[in-house]
Amino acid sequence: MKDGELDSTDKHILYYLQQDARGTSSNDIAEKLDLSPSTVRTRLNKLEASGIVRGYYIDIDYDLAGYPLYTKIICTAPVPERSELASRARDIHGVTAVREIMTGERNVYVNAIGKDHDDLNRISKELDGIGLTIVDEQLIRDEFVCPYHGFLDQGDDA
Repeated sequence: MKDGELDSTDKHILYYLQQDARGTSSNDIAEKLDLSPSTVRTRLNKLEASGIVRGYYIDIDYDLAGYPLYTKIICTAPVPERSELASRARDIHGVTAVREIMTGERNVYVNAIGKDHDDLNRISKELDGIGLTIVDEQLIRDEFVCPYHGFLDQGDDA
């Protein structure tokens, strides 16, 4: 498998895993694709080894878990330092995700959770302390993750 060259089988495996990676076995996927479970496991091992599948993550309802405040903090970082600062932001207690944006002034997005506004203020101060300039903060009501339906496009080579 070359970088970015996924065939229809690989794409379908990714699609089914995105729906529910924990509750979907190789046997389940094999049955849907009319393949052997060992073929699916071999394909999945290659997807993992290539770095296309980077991990399996749990979807947490932070509000129910006792963290009712969920925010997106939009920051600016000097471009030469963007990757380092984004990496350092991941170590701040309460940060759940960090995105590096390639263009524009708003080039680091930080998702964070807190029990109260003091938590969010502390996180903002720590982001500022590592060198990120906060441009905007948005309180998120909810976020939904869904599988990429493009993996099921017709006409792909199998």
